[in-house]
Amino acid sequence: MKQIKFLTYSLLVLFAVSFSSCKKWLALKPQDGIVKEEFWKTKEQVKASVIGIYSSMMEYSSGTYGNPTNYVPSMAELFFVWGESRADHIASATASSADDIALINANIQPTNVNANWRPFYRTINFCNTVIEKAPEVLANDNTFTQKQLDNYLSEALTVRALMYFYLARTFGDVPLKLDATLSDENITPIPKTAQAEIFAQVVKDLTAAEAKAVTTYGDAASDKGRVTVYTINAILADVYLWMEKYTESIAACDKVINSGKFGLIRGATQNGPIVEYNDAWFNTLYYNGNSNEGIFELQFSQQRLNPYFTIFSSSISARRWTAAADLMDRVFTVDYTNDQNYDIRGDGASVRAATTTVWKYVGANATGLRALDQSYAHWFFYRYADILLMKAEALNELGRGQEALDIVYTIRARANALDATDLTPAASDKNLIQDFILEERAREFCFEGKRWFDVLRNAKRNKYERIGILLSMVSISVPSNMQQSAQAKFKDQNSHYLPIYLYEMQTNKQLVQNPFYK
Repeated sequence: MKQIKFLTYSLLVLFAVSFSSCKKWLALKPQDGIVKEEFWKTKEQVKASVIGIYSSMMEYSSGTYGNPTNYVPSMAELFFVWGESRADHIASATASSADDIALINANIQPTNVNANWRPFYRTINFCNTVIEKAPEVLANDNTFTQKQLDNYLSEALTVRALMYFYLARTFGDVPLKLDATLSDENITPIPKTAQAEIFAQVVKDLTAAEAKAVTTYGDAASDKGRVTVYTINAILADVYLWMEKYTESIAACDKVINSGKFGLIRGATQNGPIVEYNDAWFNTLYYNGNSNEGIFELQFSQQRLNPYFTIFSSSISARRWTAAADLMDRVFTVDYTNDQNYDIRGDGASVRAATTTVWKYVGANATGLRALDQSYAHWFFYRYADILLMKAEALNELGRGQEALDIVYTIRARANALDATDLTPAASDKNLIQDFILEERAREFCFEGKRWFDVLRNAKRNKYERIGILLSMVSISVPSNMQQSAQAKFKDQNSHYLPIYLYEMQTNKQLVQNPFYK
C-alpha cells in the first residue's frame, strides 16, 4: 500500500508539472511542481520524485490516434513500435494509422509521429532534476542519509542511461543533456552528440549507479519494478554487446547469473518420450509478472493500466497491430503430426494463431482474453532468459561456440523448441551460431520490443559484415510490391535510424536532420 501511495502522489506531481509542457523543445518545460524551494526538503519528497520517474514512463498518449497534428504516443507504445514495427513479426491491422503503416513499409518521413522522442526527454529531465536537486535534501533533513541518497541517485542515473540507450539505438546521434531544466533560462537549443559518445555516457552513468545501487528493496514488486544492481548489470551487458565489447558483456551477465537470485520459469520438461508442460508458466511469467525470471519490468497495475489492450485488441476492426500471418510457421513451426508437441512460446503465449492476435499482453491464458480492466501486463525490459542469450552471443563472438550452444539448448529445453528450428551448428561455425541465437531470441522475446534491435545489432557487427541478415528480414516484413525499394533503402546504413521529428527540427535550430532524410 505504501508503494501505491507514493506512486499516486508522484503521478499527481507529474501531471501537474507536465500539463503545459507539450509544446516545449525536448519536453523541457521547467518542472515548477518539483523544483520550488519548499519541495526539496524531506527524504519523502525525494522518494516521491524518484517513483515519479517510473510513473513518467507509464504516462498515457495524448491527442487523437491517427491525427498527426496532435497525437503524442506514450512511451509504452514507443517501446513496442521502435523495437518491432520495422521487423518481421508484426503487420499492420484494420485500425493502423498511415504513420504506423509507413514504418512497416520502410517509408517513414520526419512528420511521422512515431519519431517523436518527447516522452523520453521528459523522463530524462525528471532524472536530471533528481540528480541535481536530491543532494540538497541532505542539509534539510537530518534523517536523510548518504546511503539513501546514493540509492535514489542510482535509480535516476540508470533510468537516464536506459532512455539514452533507446534513443541512440533508434536515432543514432541525439542531443545529450545532463543537467536539469529548472527555469526558462535553461532552455537552450543543443546539437546532436555522436552515438558512440552517447553509449560512452550510458556506460559512465551505469558504472556510477552500480556502486550506489541496492541488491533488494525487500519485496518482489519493488525488486522487479525499481532499479537494483542487477538491472544495471543487465543494461550494461546489452550496451557492451552494441559496443562489441564482449568480455565486458559476459562479465556483466555473470554478475546476474552468479547472484543466484534469478532462474528460468519451468515451461516444459521431457519425461522420456512425453513432454510435460507447466500450465502455470504463462500465468507466472506474463499474466502476474514479478516472477523469479524478471529483472526489470515496467509495472502496470489495476491502478495504472497499460495501453496494449486497445493496440492489440482481439477485435479485428479495432486493433492497430497484428502478428504476421506466417509467424507461427516461420518462427516457431508447427508439428502437424502431433498436436501435443509444441513450443510453449508460440500459440497461446506470444500469439493467438487463429486470429493472429498479439497475445502476450492481452491473453489471460492460452485461449482466454483479459478484460479491459485487466490490461496490466508488465513491459519487460530484461528477464533472465535475456541474460543467458546475451552471454551466449558474446561467447560466440569470442570463439567459445560450444559454451554458447550449451546456453541456447538450455533455453530451448525450457520451451520445448521443436526440432525443426534447430540449426544444429558446429561449435566452430560462428555465423551459423549467430543465426541460431538470433532465431532463438526471436522465439523467446517475440513482441517484447527486441526484434529490430537484435537484427540491427547483428547486421552492423564488424562494420556491417552481415548486412544480409537485415536485408533478408526486409524481404519478409515489407509488402512484396515494395520489397525492392525497401531493400535498396536499407543498403544505406543511414536508413537504419529514424528521422528527427519535424517539430524538433523547427524548434531547435541546432539540430541537423539525420542524413538519410535530408
